[in-house]
Amino acid sequence: MLLVGAGLFGLVFVLMAVPFTIVDAGERAVILRLGNVDRVLTPGIHWVTPFIEDVETLDVRVNKEQVDADSASKDLQSVHTTVALNYNLVPEGVGLLWAEVGEDYKLRVIDPAVQEAVKASTARYTAEELVTKRELVREDIHKLLAERLTPRHIVVADISIVNFNFSQSFNQAIEAKVTAEQNALASKNKLEQSKYEAEQRIAEARGEAEAIRIQAQAIQRQGGAEYVRLKTVEKWDGKLPVNLYGSAPIPFLNVQ
Repeated sequence: MLLVGAGLFGLVFVLMAVPFTIVDAGERAVILRLGNVDRVLTPGIHWVTPFIEDVETLDVRVNKEQVDADSASKDLQSVHTTVALNYNLVPEGVGLLWAEVGEDYKLRVIDPAVQEAVKASTARYTAEELVTKRELVREDIHKLLAERLTPRHIVVADISIVNFNFSQSFNQAIEAKVTAEQNALASKNKLEQSKYEAEQRIAEARGEAEAIRIQAQAIQRQGGAEYVRLKTVEKWDGKLPVNLYGSAPIPFLNVQ
C-alpha cells in the first residue's frame, strides 16, 4: 500500500511539474523564461517548463478604449473631448510589445497617444469648426494615432468622437448666435411674405385696371354714351320712383 501511495504521489508531482497551457482563438501567449520574452504561442495546447517559464496571455481581437481629453481650440476655447478607440494588437508583435512596454500598454501607450492626438487635432480648428468639421477632426485624430501606435505594434481600427463639451460661456454664446440667426430668418421670411402679398395686390389691381380699360374700349366701339344708355334701359324694369323730391331727375326720360 505504501508503494501504491508513493506511486500516485509521484504521478501527481510529475503532472504538476510538466504543465500545459491552452491558448484560445483570438489570443496569443507570451512565454517568459526567467523574466525575459522567450517565444509567443498561437491558439492551441502547448507544454511549458514549470518553475522556469511563465505564461502571459494577450487578446489580439479588436478592443474598445474610451478616453477623455482636455484641450484648447484654435480660438483658445476650452474643449473636453471624449473619443472611442477601436484597436487590436498585432499578433506577430505581442512579444515585442511585452518586451518594450509590458502589461500596462493601455495606460503607458494608448491613453497618452490619444491625449496627444486629440490636443494636436483640436488646436487646428476653432471651436465652431470642431462642430461643423467633425469628420475632418476625426480623420486628423485617426492619422496621428496611427503614427504613434503603429510602431508599438498596435493597429488603430477606428476612432470615433463621442462628444465635444465646451465652456458654459461658449455654449451661451452659441445659443445666442443660433437664436439671432433664427430671428433674422423669421424676419426675412416675414418680409418675403409681405412682398409677395403686395405683389399679389398689385397684380390684382393691374388686372382690374386692364379689365376696366378693355370694357371702356368696348363701350367706345359700340357708341359710347348712347351704348351705355341703351344697356341701362335694357336692364330697367319699367318702374318709376314712387317719390320724387325737388329737382331729382326721372331716370332714362329724355324730354327732347
